[in-house]
Amino acid sequence: MEYIYSEEVDPKLYETNGLVNQLKLRTHKDSVMEIRGALRAQEDWSKHVHQINNYHGGLGDPYSFIRVTVPECLPDRLELISYANEYAFLYDGKCLSVFSCLHTSTNFDLDDMEKLDLQDTNGNAHGILETFSHDVLSREIGPSTRPEKRIQAQILSEMIAIDRPRAMVTMKAWAKFVQLAAETRKSDFKTLEAYLPSRIIDAGELIWYGTLTFGMGITIPEHEKCLCMELAKPGYAALGLANDLFSWEKERIAAEKMGQNYVFNAIWVIMQEKAVDESEAKEICSDEIRRYMAEFTQVVESTKNDQGISKELRKYLEAVLLSCIGNIVWSIYCPRYRVSSDC
Repeated sequence: MEYIYSEEVDPKLYETNGLVNQLKLRTHKDSVMEIRGALRAQEDWSKHVHQINNYHGGLGDPYSFIRVTVPECLPDRLELISYANEYAFLYDGKCLSVFSCLHTSTNFDLDDMEKLDLQDTNGNAHGILETFSHDVLSREIGPSTRPEKRIQAQILSEMIAIDRPRAMVTMKAWAKFVQLAAETRKSDFKTLEAYLPSRIIDAGELIWYGTLTFGMGITIPEHEKCLCMELAKPGYAALGLANDLFSWEKERIAAEKMGQNYVFNAIWVIMQEKAVDESEAKEICSDEIRRYMAEFTQVVESTKNDQGISKELRKYLEAVLLSCIGNIVWSIYCPRYRVSSDC
């Protein structure tokens, strides 16, 4: 990949906790557009959905999420994918209560999910599937349209104005993600091997596919899409496990407050499977991240000059690797995963 919009960061300026070996962090040269997009999303959410309190999203100091995970984002798309990503972060917090009900109820189906309110799981408002699963590609809104759907329609309109074909790919992927993610948390996973495929889905494999292809102007040929997802699997495994490692404390506390005896997190699964304490489970998880990072780095290196696959696929795989590195560094420094007395 030719680097045009990003610059390499001096390794002395960031930590990786030993999870990244000889791979360099890159950051987008433009910091203004990411900040603008994230703050605009927060403002719209506060105005139209719910007031934001004690919230931390993608912005951070010194590293913000989009700049380090999509360092080669096309400049005219940076603000928009920052907006969309911040919207996803805002939604993520509301989804936790929904998914906790999915886990604790044995007779919970999609019709039940549509009755869940994002603020109150006993409410009567429609849920997240209305926003993303029904007519996801429609920009039509009316008096009864939920505010979340209005924002989603606005995102789609802005994306279409820039790049209609890739906007369609992104929103379809996002809708499919929500449907699949609703199923991933219904089970108690007894082993890390059984847990990981669901974690890859839940970590946003499809959302990130849409983000990278739209943000970087990548088009994966139809005949390579299955190969694309297969080759990228180790990268998404590393992404999901890193998320679990760094968000563990916050997720554990949230689960306790909701009265759950289960946490959808690799640390919890490892503790149960291996009969180890939290500290040992974190070490095992860290080792798994290193293993998947090494495996995926080898995939990227072995395909970099492979003329048997398209240039677009090779570019995508390298973009996922940059995302893996950026995600780890961001996770170490971001306020989003820091535990506070109010979390």
